[in-house]
Amino acid sequence: MLVLSRQRDESIIIGDNIVITIVDIRGDKVRLGIEAPTEIPVHRQEVYEAIKREHMQGGPGESKPGGEAEKPETERRPPKRRPREET
Repeated sequence: MLVLSRQRDESIIIGDNIVITIVDIRGDKVRLGIEAPTEIPVHRQEVYEAIKREHMQGGPGESKPGGEAEKPETERRPPKRRPREET
């Protein structure tokens, strides 16, 4: 595991197209902004594990009699924001 120190508004780049930015720090909580291509799923760990459990139990995503597969609900990405301008 790579461990890095970052301050607010600083970023980490993964590969050529994933950017993780420290958006806010409040006490012991850090808010991250993640920019990634839409074809790369981004989930909190607990959501990812729930999706894996559903797939293992034959939950959403399995074919239905009508032929269409139901997709598991994933986290919604907020719209991209432009960086704040200094005033």
